[in-house]
Amino acid sequence: MVLTAAATWAVLGGTSLVREGAALAGSLDADDLAAARARIPHLCARDPALLDAAGMARAGVESLAENTSDAVVAPLFWGAVAGVPGLLGYRAVNTLDAMVGYRSPRYARFGWAAARLDDLANLLPARLCALLTAAAAPLVGGRPAAAVRAWRRDARAHPSPNAGPVEAAAAGALGVRLGGRTEYVYGVEERPALGDGPAPTTADLHRAARLSRAVGLLAAVVAAAVAARAQGRGSA
Repeated sequence: MVLTAAATWAVLGGTSLVREGAALAGSLDADDLAAARARIPHLCARDPALLDAAGMARAGVESLAENTSDAVVAPLFWGAVAGVPGLLGYRAVNTLDAMVGYRSPRYARFGWAAARLDDLANLLPARLCALLTAAAAPLVGGRPAAAVRAWRRDARAHPSPNAGPVEAAAAGALGVRLGGRTEYVYGVEERPALGDGPAPTTADLHRAARLSRAVGLLAAVVAAAVAARAQGRGSA
């Protein structure tokens, strides 16, 4: 029952995430930058007014990678290993971080605590997501070894201990370079480069959406296996 709830939540979150990524890619394919900018807030906190087509493609790829971990893999993980308390606790922590966990003067005091708690809750799920991203790389024309190499080499340079592994693994799996100047609604940050390839294009954004879907399916299989094993031990 718990796994069913977690899977339903994750599937709904993953479906919405992939749909938004595909919609952003579709707007960019049509050279409709106004429509693409209107889609950006559905994926991330970037400032759409400051983004060109290339910037929006990169923002989409990075957001798909990070949100696949937060919205899909982590709920499945916590539902499988900690039941209803873990699932609801994770949801509360993640929602609080989404509301106030920003690096801005407005949220400096309590936002910091919310962000650190979210970092802790996502520590294991993010690494599972990075591993599954590497495993799914061939499904989007990538190589698992390239994903693992980018993850091991570049993740620690990222300011987030959890976004780093998943974004670096995605960069390696897709053969693109992520990071660089990042325009948020609360200010500009310079992010380290992740991966070796060229900057992502709209075609890579489509691939990132397919990668997100594949990682979600793999995570559901892993969660089901973990839950089944735990149930078997409990009935023994």
